[in-house]
Amino acid sequence: MELERLISFLEDNVNISIELSSHTDSRGNDPYNMDLSSKRAKSAVEYLVLRGMDPERLVAKGYGETKPVNNCRNGIECTEDKHSENRRTEIKILSQ
Repeated sequence: MELERLISFLEDNVNISIELSSHTDSRGNDPYNMDLSSKRAKSAVEYLVLRGMDPERLVAKGYGETKPVNNCRNGIECTEDKHSENRRTEIKILSQ
């Protein structure tokens, strides 16, 4: 649903380029999480391209567990809710 809203936004703003940055929680090893987040970001970009978005306007970037939104890092016990906060894909406007 959120990607559909993003498509509408991009259709209304044809000069905007974006980065889709995906993140993971701290469970799993660091290389696995980096790979997983890269795949998630690429998957979102692929969906947008399939829906007609120009791939030149889209950048996929995986950050793994390097940018948590809370204190849930390696070795720190956290609730499932806290871990889920870190599993996300963010949209950053690169140019207008």
